[in-house]
Amino acid sequence: MPELPEVEVVRRGLERWVAGRTVARAQVLHPRAIRRHVPGAEEFAARLAGRTIASAERRGKYLWLPLDGSDALLAHLGMSGQLLVVEPDSPPERHLRVRLSFTDGGPELRFVDQRTFGHVLVAPLTARLPRWVPEPIAHIAADPFEDSFDDEGFAIDLRRRRTEVKRALLDQSLISGVGNIYADEALWRARLHGTRPTATLTRPKIAELLAAVRAVMTEALAEGGTSFDSLYVNVNGESGYFERSLAVYGRRDLPCRRCGTPVVRESFMNRSSYSCPRCQPPPRAARRVRA
Repeated sequence: MPELPEVEVVRRGLERWVAGRTVARAQVLHPRAIRRHVPGAEEFAARLAGRTIASAERRGKYLWLPLDGSDALLAHLGMSGQLLVVEPDSPPERHLRVRLSFTDGGPELRFVDQRTFGHVLVAPLTARLPRWVPEPIAHIAADPFEDSFDDEGFAIDLRRRRTEVKRALLDQSLISGVGNIYADEALWRARLHGTRPTATLTRPKIAELLAAVRAVMTEALAEGGTSFDSLYVNVNGESGYFERSLAVYGRRDLPCRRCGTPVVRESFMNRSSYSCPRCQPPPRAARRVRA
């Protein structure tokens, strides 16, 4: 699933191509794509027609396009969602779900989603100081690149969670935007095993972990994000190439880039965790199932 760097790459493309443009028509080609827009397809299209997109915003893994007035077009890409900027006369993509045309006759915005786990909806904006966010995601925590992110508050809340550090990193009500890939990469950089109890982390270690989260995602952003297949692309249909720089994720049995020890893969919440057993020894009490 796209994480913060991949979503930010898409946001930057949208900012360039659709900000300041007025929607002429919205078409819903698959009802599942707007399943969270409860009033339905007709109301969705009516809410967008004639509205001008002000900008492109992001929090964690969510994107939204603020509209003139007090609404926004909110999008979550899910496993395979793509927001593409495409010339109007281009043939429809096989998994095209929603398309927006503009009054200037220029490139369309198309939501393509092979697995239909992603979704779009029109939602009111609500104050979540110091910014306005769509109401459905008001509960999502700030991400580590927002000015409002409180490092000290994060450290306090992290220790209070009484859980494992990787589970805490994936908790979008604590810190948004971090998913499985970048959690593993940040933990490797901070020399922490994902099962380390959060209550045992010192303030300096939490600061080191946060720095690792920011560093790995900054590097991924510079390389266009991580693409393991053709499903994640930017608005121009191009893949990112940070996969080449991953230290542990997806590198089972390959040498750790720091010490040379073979990377191990362990089961985690119906997914996988990757770590170096030498650089990131698990806590003694932890019992993990190696996959």
